[in-house]
Amino acid sequence: MLPELKIAQLRHFVWVAELKGFHAAAEKAHRTQPAISLSIRDLETKLGESLFEKRNAKTAKTELTPFGQYFLPKAKELITHHDRVAEDMTLLAEHRTGHLRIASIPSIATRILPELLLQFMEDSPELHISFYDGNSDAVLNMVESQEVDFGIASLFYQQEHSDKTFTPIWDDQVGVVCPFDHPLADRDAIDWQELQGHRLIGNGTSRLLEETEAKSLIGQSQFYVSNMLSLIAMLEAGFGVTTLPWYAVPRDNQKLKFIPLSSPKVVRQIGIVQMNNKTLSPPAEALMNYIIQHSSNH
Repeated sequence: MLPELKIAQLRHFVWVAELKGFHAAAEKAHRTQPAISLSIRDLETKLGESLFEKRNAKTAKTELTPFGQYFLPKAKELITHHDRVAEDMTLLAEHRTGHLRIASIPSIATRILPELLLQFMEDSPELHISFYDGNSDAVLNMVESQEVDFGIASLFYQQEHSDKTFTPIWDDQVGVVCPFDHPLADRDAIDWQELQGHRLIGNGTSRLLEETEAKSLIGQSQFYVSNMLSLIAMLEAGFGVTTLPWYAVPRDNQKLKFIPLSSPKVVRQIGIVQMNNKTLSPPAEALMNYIIQHSSNH
C-alpha cells in the first residue's frame, strides 16, 4: 500500500534540509522543535527510510542521507504542484480566473453587456470569456447543449422549457420603428390598427404579437428580415416600418424613431436562462449574480 504523504510534513522536511537544522525549520514553521522532529519521524516511517543522517552533537548541521537527497527534489515537486492546484482553485472560487462561456440575444449583447462585462472584469483580469450572440432560439439551443454556462434570452413559450430556470431581469416594451421622416414619426404612441395600410417588415421578434389582438399584422408583412443589421438598413432606406422591442433598437440612431405600441401593450421579459440540472462554476455564478445586481430595471 502506497504511503499517504502530507503536504505539511513535506514542507517540514524541505525546510530542515534547506535550513540545515530542525531549530531553524521549527522557527519558519512557527512550531516547536519536538513537533518538527515528530513530523519528520512520521514521514520517515511512511517512506520506510531515514531522511537525515544521525547527529553526534546538537550543534552539528543536519545532513541528508542518500535517500533524503533523492527524495528532496521529489518533495519540492509535490509541494509546487499542490500549491499551484490550491491557488488555481482559490482563484476560480473567487472568480478571478477560469473560462466563462455565455450567449445572449443581440439587443442585450450590444446595449447592456459591454459595460457590465467591463466592470466585472476589473476584478478578474485573468478571467477568459467566450461570448456568442444569436436569437433566443439559438441561445436556448446553446444552453441545452451546454456549449455555454448560461444564456440571456426571452422564453416565448415558458411551458415548453420546464428543464430550464429563467430569471427575468429586463422588461422590454414593443414599439414601432420607422424613419424620422415617416408619417408616423410624430406620434408619441401608436395603436396597432394605425399600422394597417403601411408597408410592414417582419422580423424574428414579430411573434411577440401572436397572442395579442395585433396578430393579424404578422401576416400583412410584405418583407421578412431575420438579420438585425439588414433590418435596420432597410428601415433607414425607407422600405417600411416594423415592430421591435426597445432594447433591439440601436442606441442613438439618428435616422430611426421608436414609438411605443400603446394598444396592445406588449412587453417581453429578458433574463438569464440555465439548465435545472447543471451547477454553474464559481465564475459563472458570480457573473450571473453581478448582472442581476447591476441591472437597472430588474
